[in-house]
Amino acid sequence: MTEILDAPDMRRGLHLFTDGSFDPKSGHGGWAFAAYRDGAEIASASGGVVKAENNGMELRAILEAARWVDANASGETAVIWTDSAYAIKGCTLWRPIWRNNGWKKIGANANLRNRAIANKDIWQAIDGALSRNAALTIAWCKGHAGIGGNERADELAERGRLSLRPLTN
Repeated sequence: MTEILDAPDMRRGLHLFTDGSFDPKSGHGGWAFAAYRDGAEIASASGGVVKAENNGMELRAILEAARWVDANASGETAVIWTDSAYAIKGCTLWRPIWRNNGWKKIGANANLRNRAIANKDIWQAIDGALSRNAALTIAWCKGHAGIGGNERADELAERGRLSLRPLTN
């Protein structure tokens, strides 16, 4: 078990740290989350994906964390932390707009207008999970800054990605 070892408010309540990992050379990705209650790790999960992309892995980690909360702490106040600015903006700003626009980009640029957003299926699943649990908050934390939960999620995501490597003698 690891401890968060960060700000006092992160040592109380339920906090889940998420991260994604991606290697452009192989195209393999990994996702992970680590769940903490009152500063102590209580659960974690990770996985690997062939033919992945970086933002997709960040989003998959958030989705899996939200699903874990649904299954294990439904209705409990929880914070899902991510170091992805894209994921934060998507969850807090763009998601309602995308939902209202049928999960399509709408804007002044004619080349982008009416195009489906990237990772539409993951975004729709995240939307459903966040809409079902009003006590679930998405928040940003600085990556690679010594935040214990973030470092643990980063390590697990890398492990998930590396699990896809073929075994060699």
